[in-house]
Amino acid sequence: MKALLLAGGLGTRLRPITNTVPKCLVQLGEQTLIDYWFELLLKGGVEQVLVNTHYLADAVRSHIAKSRWRDRIQLVHEEVLLGTGGTILANARFFDNSTFLVAHADNLTCFDLDAFKQAHEYRPGGRETIGTMMTFDTDSPETCGIVECDAIGLVRAFHEKVKNPPGNRANGAVYIYEPDLIDLLAKTGQQEIDLSTEILPSLMGKLATFHNDCYLRDIGSLSSLEKARYDIANSKMFSGLVSS
Repeated sequence: MKALLLAGGLGTRLRPITNTVPKCLVQLGEQTLIDYWFELLLKGGVEQVLVNTHYLADAVRSHIAKSRWRDRIQLVHEEVLLGTGGTILANARFFDNSTFLVAHADNLTCFDLDAFKQAHEYRPGGRETIGTMMTFDTDSPETCGIVECDAIGLVRAFHEKVKNPPGNRANGAVYIYEPDLIDLLAKTGQQEIDLSTEILPSLMGKLATFHNDCYLRDIGSLSSLEKARYDIANSKMFSGLVSS
């Protein structure tokens, strides 16, 4: 399996830190945020990782050039951000017409990658189900995309950052998709595509879920960044994701 890490965002909610540091390179304990992703995915069996760049791209390129994983990381630059779906479509060849993983690199997470892959392989709905979305329980549901599922775990409704959402089971912005998604993206005729707002609403009943009950936090504010730093300093779960 190959993976795409989306790392080109501006990180405006983390200013002033991100005035000079791209969000994916914000320091969390002994490593940067994106380093935790590399350790999780590449130690977990992902063959190669593609990282898109945009904001402060030179800093990201320099950091990855020094990474122990650099031979298994590819970079692609976007002069104009293409959106989640647009980046997938523009790099379709990278995925070799195979099942692939996509993640927003502005989250801190810990999960069993093998369990995630197995959940996708044996997902309800079989071939009619185009992908598997990771979910988590959030303490700030109004800032997340809230998911409603049916009895077998298929997504039936999606509420993107609304007031008074119907629950706290949220989209973790980590997915495993079948290559059928790329065909769906191509049919839009667009280059810039936002997966959450333009594609996910059309996939109700075609997305399975995998619940992350280990750890996932959206690093979407300075307060959540401090909570993540505290969690890393005080939890043993991240010890296996520190580069040695």
